[in-house]
Amino acid sequence: MLILNGPSFSKIIPDPDIRLLVEQRFAQILANKPYDYDQHGYMIVVEPYDSVESLEQETKCPILHNYFDNTQFGDFDFTPCFEALEEHATFFEMVFILNDEGFGIIIFIPKQSGINADLLALCAEYAVPAIALSQS
Repeated sequence: MLILNGPSFSKIIPDPDIRLLVEQRFAQILANKPYDYDQHGYMIVVEPYDSVESLEQETKCPILHNYFDNTQFGDFDFTPCFEALEEHATFFEMVFILNDEGFGIIIFIPKQSGINADLLALCAEYAVPAIALSQS
């Protein structure tokens, strides 16, 4: 997984579509202010063969289970814990907001071979279509 602790890390993202959205999200979050990890959080790009367990360990966020009742993805009563999940043409964007000050983690999940099948299935089931923003 690629850990993006600030906007300057976007250049290591090989996928141009994800890189462009990461740059846009950092610009929106920072609003022309300097990056502060403790205030703004960070972003992750999932890579092929990353496990969901390692992603949960890195973020401390439940992804395939519910934090409050421990139901698992696939259980009838399962409710995911993310704040938002959007589907883009070639990837998903999952957002967790972890405190009232806005510290968040955005996870970008490419739709490609080698990405965890359960993670992609969760995204396919719960994602809403992304709304295209004009580039003006």
